[in-house]
Amino acid sequence: MALGAALTVRLVLPAFGSGSSGRGGTRRAARAIFPGWAWRRPAQNDPGPGDPLPKAVDGRLQTFRLIALTLSIASMIGQKIGQKIGQKIGQTGKAEPSVASNALHYRHCRDMDGGSLRAERSAKMPEVPESPTRIEPARLETLPARIADLVADLAARSAELGVGLHPKTARHLADLVRIMNTYYSNLIEGHNTRPRDIERALAGVSDADKRDLQAEAVAHYRVQQEIDRLAADHMLPDPADPAFLQRLHRDFYADASEAMLTIKGARHTFLMTPGEWRRGADQDVEVGDHLPPASEQVPAFMAHFHRRFAFQPAPGEGLISVGPGRSSRIVAMATAHHRFAWIHPFPDGNGRVGRLMSHAMAHEAGIGAHGLWSISRGLARGLDPGPEGRTEYKRHMARADEVRRGDRDGRGHLSLTQLESFTAWFLEVCLEQVGYMGELFELNGLSDRLAKYVLISGLPAEANALLQETLIRGELDRGEAERVTRLPERSARRILKELTERQLLVSDTPKGPVSLRFPADTLDVLFPRLYA
Repeated sequence: MALGAALTVRLVLPAFGSGSSGRGGTRRAARAIFPGWAWRRPAQNDPGPGDPLPKAVDGRLQTFRLIALTLSIASMIGQKIGQKIGQKIGQTGKAEPSVASNALHYRHCRDMDGGSLRAERSAKMPEVPESPTRIEPARLETLPARIADLVADLAARSAELGVGLHPKTARHLADLVRIMNTYYSNLIEGHNTRPRDIERALAGVSDADKRDLQAEAVAHYRVQQEIDRLAADHMLPDPADPAFLQRLHRDFYADASEAMLTIKGARHTFLMTPGEWRRGADQDVEVGDHLPPASEQVPAFMAHFHRRFAFQPAPGEGLISVGPGRSSRIVAMATAHHRFAWIHPFPDGNGRVGRLMSHAMAHEAGIGAHGLWSISRGLARGLDPGPEGRTEYKRHMARADEVRRGDRDGRGHLSLTQLESFTAWFLEVCLEQVGYMGELFELNGLSDRLAKYVLISGLPAEANALLQETLIRGELDRGEAERVTRLPERSARRILKELTERQLLVSDTPKGPVSLRFPADTLDVLFPRLYA
């Protein structure tokens, strides 16, 4: 308290000016201390500078001089106490400055006229170091009714997604969702890689003018595929673990070219090391109006991030972490998404890693539905069906960057109201995507669209019987083609060959059973509006 008071006094005292011992300086001091008083301009008959003052007025000014002197003494005492506390902190290394003092310092920096905010922070940081508690409130400890309803709906709808599908068919649909997720995640970053280009790249075919974009898409697909595999095997690490997040970043950029790893800033150009946090002043960043923590503070912020968002908390930290509760994990998926981006721990790739982290959290929260829906599609499109929807994500993220507005806006450095607003929007997006994919993957609807595709694609009518049988059973032995189509063996094999050449039916081995697949050139019919 004494340290905070000393800082407050130091911001007030400069208003006294060098003439604070005179009448004008005292009046200015009084205005600074009591801004609510009704001060008036001097009237024509008021005493001038050399005239004696009325007794009552002179007495009041003497009172203000006494107050000014008292505050000056309090300031010096506060500075001494602050120095003692600072020395104690330096010796123990355990204490952290309060959220209030950090908020005070940053508010002061942002109110300054002229000069660089980054330079001002650099000059001030030794006096008031950045505290990881600046990401607070990290989570919503009390859920508004609207968010509680969204959590319940999302849990229920995700449990229904894919019900009735054969596991083999569901796995191929999950492959389709990964391509879709890759497409939309790249689109958020301003990179438009078409689904056909992604499929070609996954098959090992790249185009010279799109090589880096295709490599980026393949990397995203592979990393998400590994997340889905680990989740299916119940081996997924804690999604908020810094080691896991660094692994995602490292795996994403494992095959990146030097051009993809070269970061060009306003003052510096450097080569990013995959999997490493920002380090050094040359890797400090400004993201729009937001100023993330200094690079040297990133490890401390990410350690605090892990403590607050751990699904598998360390012993003794269960009360401050998310823990095993399903509802808590669903809500944390939303708030962690923003707070990770707010820290901005990597020089580049934070958006992609953040969305992959959210995908992993969805699995661990029990709403992943075996990879049959994607958050990236919803974030890229928003809730508004028009052009405004495509800017919702960035608008809501920017609003959640805002600092607290008064005592009714939570107790942390950042705004609780804006975090609640972002969380509600994020969960609404998730719910909409789960509902949309549920409609697409509903068994009867998918069966009807397969029949329609056969009709308009020029395939023999008997091809529909093979596709429908495979949809229901998951896979089909090649020798059953004759029975299913009710055609002579040669004719049945010819139709089967045409379906495998079009990649509608695929097999792990040349003579093994076939299962249903959904290539990019079928998506307009089979999954309308998937990429709209």
